[in-house]
Amino acid sequence: MLIILGRLTSKGADNQSFFIGNRNSKWYLVAFGMIGTSLSGVTFISVPGWVGSSQFSYMQMVLGYLLGYLVVATILMPLYYKLNLTSIYGYLEKRFGFWTYKTGAFYFLLSRTIGAAFRLFLVANVLQFAIFEDWGIPYYITVAITILLIWLYTNKGGIKTIVWTDALQTLFMLMAVGIAIYVIANKMNLGLVGISQLIKESDYSNAFFFEDWRASNYFWKQFLSGAFITIVMTGLDQDMMQKNLSCKNIKEAQTNMFSFSIVLVFVNLLFLSLGALLFIYSDHIGFQIPDRLDDLFPRLAIDNHLGSLVGIFFVIGLIAAAYSSADSALTALTTSVCIDFLDIQKKELSIQNTLRRKVHIMMSAILFVVIIIFSFINDDSVISSLFKAAGYTYGPLLGLYAFGLSNKKNINDRYVPYLCILTPLLTYILNLNSEYLLNGYIFGFEIIILNGLLTYLGLFFLSNKRIINNAKLKI
Repeated sequence: MLIILGRLTSKGADNQSFFIGNRNSKWYLVAFGMIGTSLSGVTFISVPGWVGSSQFSYMQMVLGYLLGYLVVATILMPLYYKLNLTSIYGYLEKRFGFWTYKTGAFYFLLSRTIGAAFRLFLVANVLQFAIFEDWGIPYYITVAITILLIWLYTNKGGIKTIVWTDALQTLFMLMAVGIAIYVIANKMNLGLVGISQLIKESDYSNAFFFEDWRASNYFWKQFLSGAFITIVMTGLDQDMMQKNLSCKNIKEAQTNMFSFSIVLVFVNLLFLSLGALLFIYSDHIGFQIPDRLDDLFPRLAIDNHLGSLVGIFFVIGLIAAAYSSADSALTALTTSVCIDFLDIQKKELSIQNTLRRKVHIMMSAILFVVIIIFSFINDDSVISSLFKAAGYTYGPLLGLYAFGLSNKKNINDRYVPYLCILTPLLTYILNLNSEYLLNGYIFGFEIIILNGLLTYLGLFFLSNKRIINNAKLKI
């Protein structure tokens, strides 16, 4: 279905179609498709599992998302449209200079490559376990097929195609969750009211935590973390913003963002409700909860504890969730390399399409290699650490944009790459020693705020005229 849709939507496509969909995307399709892109295969598996260890506390972050999307829609998106950007990192060049621009684009490429590979790695593992292992197909072939299929339906149309395919993928992902909830309700002889009451009365439904400000699940920590994560991983991320920039105008793009953010709250609540039901149902049938809570939904679905219909739609929903994140990531990575590093818009028209196709193939190959490296590491804690490390690289982007938008100071552009290497390292060290240094305080997702703040302070230091003049004298 995706390949057919890709063929239909890519007719007459050119580089402008691939990069920004000729700025002709329907806002409601973008909004619906962004649900799947925001959630990804990791969320599809992990959010229901989190309920076992943290109840509904994730909703605190989800509410913070609303504040973040408000900032993105009212501050960042008007800026991008005003500057008529294809790559959002072009702002950094206009505001600070060449080295800051390349640093921001590089950190996006690094973060999104690791993030996309990590998500596809998890999905490829499930597909290997559920399907291909019994067919005798090696793991690397599974990975290659997964990436090849994404390449096939995105290689021509890019964003023009992805706006449509993401909407289809979101539909199937939500169907998978809805069917699982419906089947569990039937097996426990519950209606909609009965499900709501059961979840409400369970120990899993606690959503708000105000007791201990030092704890990682404290409300204001998670709320503010959700806001800043949204600003950084949506508003400062080429992957997430590229679809928004394909809307006809800023008004439609903002309508898309506002409607999507509200719907996303209810979709996350649906995932958390499924998580609570999975744990309640496991207790009901005497199913032993796996040590890795992320494995609960896959085990119940694939091992036929919920029936074959749920098993089939679990695999379809997982693929849909993974592809909706990975296809746009591959397109965004290709766009960033072409625009930010190869200056494709300055090349002759005759070679632009060929160059973009070569970059698209190259980025597909890089994703394949990174996933295979993950499989050789074969250590969940190491791989998860790499994924978290990629999150650290969004902190410098937060600091760069915050500094650029909050004042008119100039900086010593040459030193920005060194600063953006130093601040994630300092953040990591502070995170490791926070309990000792900060009277028992434990960082959660708000670590990105600290990272951005350190970058901001470093930029303020680099904006000091005396320092700039001294640096010029030495040069």
